[in-house]
Amino acid sequence: YQQGLQNLGNSCYLNSVVQALFHMPELASRYSATDLTQHPLLQAVSPSQAPHDLLCQTVKLASALTSGVFSKPMETDPKEEDDEVLNPKYRLAPRMFKHVIGKDHVDFKTGQQQDAAQFLQYYLEQLDRAEKSKSALLAPNDDNNDNDKTTLYPSSHLVSFATETRSVCTADQKVKYDTPLARETIWSLPIPMELAQVLPEEATTTSTTEGPPDQKRLKAADTPTTASADSSNNSQGTASTQDMEKEEDEEEEASSPTPTIALETCLDQWAAETTVEDQRWPHLQNAPHPALRTTRLANFPPYLFVQLQRYTLGPDWQPVKLQVNLKLPQDDKNNYVVDLAKYKSTGGPQPDEVLVPTEEESSESLAAAAPAAPVIDEAAVSQLMDMGFSKNACQRALQAVGGSNVEAAMGWVFEHNTDPDFNDPLPEAPSTAAAASSSDDNGVDEAAVQSLVEMLGCFTADQVRFALQETNGASDRAADWLFSHMDDIDALMIAAASQKEGETAATAGSSSSLPPLEDSSDCSTYQLTGIISHIGKHTGSGHYVAHLLVNGKWIIFNDEKVAESEKPPVEHAYLYLFQRTDVGEGQTELPYQKHY
Repeated sequence: YQQGLQNLGNSCYLNSVVQALFHMPELASRYSATDLTQHPLLQAVSPSQAPHDLLCQTVKLASALTSGVFSKPMETDPKEEDDEVLNPKYRLAPRMFKHVIGKDHVDFKTGQQQDAAQFLQYYLEQLDRAEKSKSALLAPNDDNNDNDKTTLYPSSHLVSFATETRSVCTADQKVKYDTPLARETIWSLPIPMELAQVLPEEATTTSTTEGPPDQKRLKAADTPTTASADSSNNSQGTASTQDMEKEEDEEEEASSPTPTIALETCLDQWAAETTVEDQRWPHLQNAPHPALRTTRLANFPPYLFVQLQRYTLGPDWQPVKLQVNLKLPQDDKNNYVVDLAKYKSTGGPQPDEVLVPTEEESSESLAAAAPAAPVIDEAAVSQLMDMGFSKNACQRALQAVGGSNVEAAMGWVFEHNTDPDFNDPLPEAPSTAAAASSSDDNGVDEAAVQSLVEMLGCFTADQVRFALQETNGASDRAADWLFSHMDDIDALMIAAASQKEGETAATAGSSSSLPPLEDSSDCSTYQLTGIISHIGKHTGSGHYVAHLLVNGKWIIFNDEKVAESEKPPVEHAYLYLFQRTDVGEGQTELPYQKHY
C-alpha cells in the first residue's frame, strides 16, 4: 500500500516534500509507530501542547503515511468507487501539521502556492531545532557504545553536505581552501542553456504531438497501469483554473522542439573553474588580484537532494521557466545512476601546494615588517591647531613628517588639505583591525553581519547576528528568516538567551556537539529514488507531483491520487532525490533505524 495526502488548497508542495522525506526508511522508522501511544516523542508531550508541537505532528503524519490505515482497499468495486473515495476514513488531510510548520513563516502560513525547495529547507531547519530540544529522547542509547550516548543525529544529517572552495591567487599561485560552517541540504545546479541541444527524436516528437512537454509527458506517462491503493478523486485544486490557463499559455512554446542537456553537463558547469576579479589578498597588503576558484563536495551523504535551476528572471524581471529536458545516465537495469567521484574534494591542501597565510599570520607579518609609527608631539599638535586646523588633520600631518616638525607638517597640510580623508581619524593598528574583522564567539562572520545590515537597512546588527546563528551562517537564509520573524524577533532573542543559559548550566561537563557529516570513501555512486515535478511558469503557482521508486516500481503521488507510473517525467523534474548505492545493502549503518 501507498498513502496519498489530501490537498488543502495549494498544499501540493507540502504533500510532495513530505512524501519524498518519509520515503527514506531512516526517517520513516524514526517518526512512525504502529502504536502511537508508545512513541517516546508523544509520551513526552502533554495533550494541551500536542497541537502546537512539531515533532508530535510529524510522528502522527509519518505513522499515518506508513501504517496503511488510511489506504483504500485494492479490491474496491469500481461501481462503489465514487462513494469510497469520499469516505473520511480513506482521506488523510495534514491540517494540523501544516498549521504547526507554517504558523511562524510569512509565506507557508498562507493558502498560496510556494516553492517546494524552499519548504524542504525550512522544514528540515525547523525539524532540527525541535529535535535539539528533545535530544534526550532522540540521541542513540546503545549500551555497547557509550561514546555515542549523547550524540544527536538530526534528521537533516541524512542529506547534509558541505562544499570546499579552492582559490588560487594569480599573483603568486598560492592556494586558499575554504569550507563554510553552514551545512547545505539541497545541491542547486545551474542549467547552461547554451550547451543544450535538440535531439533528432525530440524534433520528430514535437512535430507530431500537441501540448507542452511537461504537461504532455506527465499526463501520458502517469496513466495508472494497475489498481491503485489510493486512487481517490482529487478535486481540491489539482486541476484549478490557473493551471488550465498556464497550459494554454504554454501551448505556444510547444511548437518548437525542446532541447536536451545531460546531467553531467550541469555538474561540470557547477564544478567549473571561475575567475573572481579583484579579490583582495591580505598576505599581499590587500592588493587586488584575480582568483581562480573551484568548488567541490566535501562529503557524500547517504541521500542527496538536487535542485535543477529551471526558473530564472527574464528581461522584464518576471520569472521564466527554462524549457529543457534533462538526460540522466542509466545502468544495464535501466536504473538512473550517477557517479560523483570527480566532484568530491581532494581533502584539503596537497603536498605540492603553497598555502595563502591566514589573516592572523598576514597581520602579524605586516605588523612586523611595517616600521614603527612615529610618536606624535602633543605640543606640535596644539601649535598646528592654533592655526585653525582640526586635531585629526594635525595628527595626520605630523605622522607623515615624523611626529614633531611643525614647519614640515604645515607644508604637508597645504598639499593634502583637499584629500577626502584629511579630517578623518588615524587608521587603527593592524592587530586591532584584524581583531575587529574576525568572527565573534558564536562563529558568526562579522563581515556578513555588516553586509546584511547595510543591504536590508531595517534590522540591527544584533538581530542580523541572531538570524545568522539560527541559519548556521547562511546569509541568504538569514535574510529570509529575518523577514519571516519581523514581529517576534526580539522575543525570540530573549527566549534563546534564556534557553542558552539553562542549557549551559544543565550540560556543563557533557558533550552534545553535532556529529561529523556522513561520508563514504568507498562509494561515490548514487541512484535516483525520487523526483518532485512542477507544472507551471514559476514555483509560486502551478502544481507539484512526486514520483518515488518503491520496490523497483515508480509510483506517482499526485496529492490523494497514488498509482503506478509507466514512465516518470524524470527529464522534467524540479527536485531529484538520490540515494547512495551502498546505503541499505548492509555496508553502511546509520544511527537512525537501529535506535528508534
